Amino acid sequence: MSFRLRTALSAALVALSCLLVPFGALAAWAAYGLADTGRYVHAMAPLAGDPAVRDAVADTVGDTLSRELDPGIPRTQLRASVRSFTGTAAFRAGWDQANRSAHDAVLHALRGEGTGPVTVDLAPVTARVKHRLAADHVPLARFVPVAHREVAVLPAGELAGMRKGFRMLEIAAFWLPAAAAVLAVAGIAVAARRRRAVTATALGTALGGALLGLAVAVGRHLTVTGLPADVSSAAAGAVYDALTSTLRTVSWLLLVLGLTVAAFTRFTRSADRPRLPRLRRGSAAPGPDRPQEPTRARA
Repeated sequence: MSFRLRTALSAALVALSCLLVPFGALAAWAAYGLADTGRYVHAMAPLAGDPAVRDAVADTVGDTLSRELDPGIPRTQLRASVRSFTGTAAFRAGWDQANRSAHDAVLHALRGEGTGPVTVDLAPVTARVKHRLAADHVPLARFVPVAHREVAVLPAGELAGMRKGFRMLEIAAFWLPAAAAVLAVAGIAVAARRRRAVTATALGTALGGALLGLAVAVGRHLTVTGLPADVSSAAAGAVYDALTSTLRTVSWLLLVLGLTVAAFTRFTRSADRPRLPRLRRGSAAPGPDRPQEPTRARA
């Protein structure tokens, strides 16, 4: 294989590998991060102490209870009680349980065969919270209604498309990172100048990490700005940041790792170059040996 052909083939393989890096990281994050109930609940747990999320919960629960409880109870007092409740251990336990129940229901639907809407019965969570509130002597705890109410978390019309997309995502989560690694190794192996191929691969990986971080930032902007007027943008931003925390970490790791490998390769390349001996001032470089004249024999 000629020098030019090896260089062109190596460049194509390395470029394709670097292009797959951000897509592979995104697919792996969605399939192994968001699709894992334990990781999802762990990521959402700190939001129970976020002020924006607590305010959004207080407004939503306060409005719901004001329509179901005794109308003589002042709405401001009801909201203050709910806001106080969001700072208790009972709220944190109920928050985790509600997220776990919703995630289990969605995951079961995406991996199952049902056709109906995905719903979650929050009555067990409400009963647990009410019991904890009554034990802590929280005002208005006895007025909290515990009724079986199915809350829809996934419409039936979108289930078939989401199920097909989820299966493709699970396949891509394994094959995209594997393909990126194989293409990178192949591109370096066929390169005529392997050190340059390693540098190009490292820089391409760093660029992929930077593009991944940019995509996360753009996605956050589009998510927050596209919300309805009655949805808290601060709470939605906090949820988005919690869910994409691992993805942002991966983007920084790719960026730092790529730049580090590229710099190390460049440094070792400079150190391996042969150095010519330095000459002192006034000293001439040794010239070529003059041919010796043949010795004439004397008569």
